[in-house]
Amino acid sequence: MKIEIWSDYVCPFCYIGKRTLEQALLKTGFNNQAQITFKAYQLDPATPENSSIPVYESLAAKFGQSVEHAKEMTKGVALHAQNVGLEYDFDNMVQANTLAAHRLVKWAETKSLDAALTEQLLKSYFINAEHIGEQEILLNNAEAVGLPRNEAKIVLDSEDFKTDVEQDIAEAGQLGVQGVPFFVINRKYAISGAQPLEAFVDSLKQIADEEGLRPALKPLGDKETSYCTGDSCNSE
Repeated sequence: MKIEIWSDYVCPFCYIGKRTLEQALLKTGFNNQAQITFKAYQLDPATPENSSIPVYESLAAKFGQSVEHAKEMTKGVALHAQNVGLEYDFDNMVQANTLAAHRLVKWAETKSLDAALTEQLLKSYFINAEHIGEQEILLNNAEAVGLPRNEAKIVLDSEDFKTDVEQDIAEAGQLGVQGVPFFVINRKYAISGAQPLEAFVDSLKQIADEEGLRPALKPLGDKETSYCTGDSCNSE
C-alpha cells in the first residue's frame, strides 16, 4: 500500500493527521505493508526566512482578528492534538518559513531517514516550540536522527533539492490539493484533512478490499487505542 502525504511542518493538523494515520494502520494491520512518502507543501511560502513573529500574532494578522481571538482559535486544535498524545506549545511557537526544512527532508530521503526527520521536525516545532526556519535548529534536528551535521549544513547552504520541493508543490496543484494534510493511496484514492480515526480505518479497509490486500496476522493480546482528530490547514 503506497501512501503519499502532502504536508507542511507548521501545519498543526498535519501532525495530528500523521498520528491518526499511524494509529489506523496499526488498527487495520497494514502498518508493516504501508510504503509512506512525504511530499512537500508550503502553507505560506512568503513567510520571511528570519521571521520571529509569535504564531498568535501571525494568525491574528492572517484572519484579521485580535491576538486574543487567535489564542481561542488554537485551543480546539491543541485539544485535538492532546487526543492523539501530542502536547502543542502554541504559547511559544513562532512563524517559520519551511522551505529549508523541506529541502533537508528531501536530502534525508536519499539516506532513508526522511520519515525520522519528518517526525523530528514536527516534534521540534509543535512540541518544543523551536524555530525550524533557523539553520542551527535544522542542523540539530538532522543530527538527532543520525544525519551527518556537516553534510546537512552543505545542503542548507546551497539550493540543493529545491527543485524537488517545487515539483511536489506543483504536483499538489495538479491534483487539486487546496489544504493539508492530503493523503494519496496507491495513486487512486485520496483522503483530505486530519479525519477521525474511524474514517481512516474505514477508508483503509475499503481500499484494501478493492485492491485485494490483506492485513498482516496480528498476535493475540494486542491492545488498540482510539483517538480523535480534527480538520485540515488551508493555504492562503
